[in-house]
Amino acid sequence: MAVIRKSNVSKTWTFFNGDWHEGNVAIMGARTHAAWLGSMVFDGARAFEGVTPDLDLHYARVNSSAASFLLKPVVGVETWLGLTADGLKRFDADAELYIRPMYWAEAGAGVCHDPETTRWCLCIYESPMPKPTGSAITVSPFRRPNAECAPVEAKAGCLYPNNARALTEAMGRGFDNCLLCDLLGNIAELGTANVFMAKDGVVYTPAANGTFLNGITRQRVIKLLREDGVSVIEKTMRYAEFQTADEIFSTGNYAKLSPVTRIASARCNRVAFTTKHVNFTGPLRIADIYSDGRGRVRLCQSVETHKQTNLPALVAHVW
Repeated sequence: MAVIRKSNVSKTWTFFNGDWHEGNVAIMGARTHAAWLGSMVFDGARAFEGVTPDLDLHYARVNSSAASFLLKPVVGVETWLGLTADGLKRFDADAELYIRPMYWAEAGAGVCHDPETTRWCLCIYESPMPKPTGSAITVSPFRRPNAECAPVEAKAGCLYPNNARALTEAMGRGFDNCLLCDLLGNIAELGTANVFMAKDGVVYTPAANGTFLNGITRQRVIKLLREDGVSVIEKTMRYAEFQTADEIFSTGNYAKLSPVTRIASARCNRVAFTTKHVNFTGPLRIADIYSDGRGRVRLCQSVETHKQTNLPALVAHVW
């Protein structure tokens, strides 16, 4: 099996063609349809502090993405989970990891890919959790597509170059991230995550309207805030509302929960709202979110996920 060796690739193990391979293993060729025309879907989960939050949901989503993309989701969730448990043994117990299952089409008739040639792999690699130092954001001139324009119901690789050019443009203006609008000019998401804002004690987030993924971490945070008595409103939102927010933060699998400290030229409160409303002092319940007093927000993993992955029932933090 050919391996592409590059100095900037962190420790990586990939399950492909029935076995584990170390390093940046080559999984596609020059004639592979996915490499040429983008017929690929993936998902991303995390392992850190001995836990893998919502791992079963991420695997269910990659299978759903494959089906909606007209690929064949040939790996069951239980099989994904078993492979992950095996793969994690190849890393240090305290390693912070990214877990990426993928499906792609090997061949096709011109533009159209052939679902019967669906291939898959599971790639696990070291990727430290980003520190919650805060970010500066702006609004992008680029837009998110809708279902009439792109396969937005799937977590498809072909959707990401659009976000990449939005991020590149924003970074060129001195920002870390950017808000993207849908085709009607309503805020959809950040370039790398779902977005929330707080105003007068109420949390708001763009309603899932089919132009962005209704993230797994997004759904978890909404549920936890509501369970703690916080009003969370999902609605159509404009950029002007974020400009007057008391607080802005993002949710996503890669960084979990992150503060926004500046929008355009205006400073934002650094997640004072979320720290206030998730500070549990009683015994932890499964899926409770709380502040540990050092600016970090922590999240308990579901018992079912612990059983599936055979990992210790520890508390996982969501930045």
